Amino acid sequence: MIYPRGGWRRAGTYVVYRLRRLPDQPHRIGRGVAAGVAVSFTPFFGFHFIGAAIVAWVLRGNILAALLATFVGNPATFPFIGVLAVTLGRQILGMPDDLPPHLIFVEFGRASAEVWHNIQAIFGPGTAKWDHLSEFFHDVYLPYLVGGLIPGILCGVVAHYLTVPVVQAYHRRRSKKMAERIERVRKAAEERDQQTGAAPPRNPR
Repeated sequence: MIYPRGGWRRAGTYVVYRLRRLPDQPHRIGRGVAAGVAVSFTPFFGFHFIGAAIVAWVLRGNILAALLATFVGNPATFPFIGVLAVTLGRQILGMPDDLPPHLIFVEFGRASAEVWHNIQAIFGPGTAKWDHLSEFFHDVYLPYLVGGLIPGILCGVVAHYLTVPVVQAYHRRRSKKMAERIERVRKAAEERDQQTGAAPPRNPR
């Protein structure tokens, strides 16, 4: 569930490979990558695909590139993203003291459990409780959202400017190979025509 079968390096290489081969303009692919990377810094867990697609559509970027770029947010990077976003967000919002890293994820787990409990309470005898969710939103979720915007946008811009030249280089190399292939086929056809034209005429009998 956490570690890819082929390892993170192979998974990252596959994502880059897929991005380069997308049939679209480099700048549209770059905008899509920027959207996916930026959304990965938000606390909308479970909705990163939808958010990335919407942002890519607004930016007129490639939606598939945005979905692939959400790979930036994964179990290996979320701890670092979460601590950075919550710490920065609490500073921006003027909240005193920083939350310990382990407490941030404990609170996310507790809030998820409480949301599920409240959903079950709607259809069962249990009683919904929203007090902790209100505290969680104020102390963790809102700082995560605010603090994740700045590094998310910055990383998205960097990802855009790194992606565009890579895709352009791939497209140039592919066009060159295609031109060379067409030239080889043309020469082969010319040689075949010359050999056919130089052959002696066949006896009509």
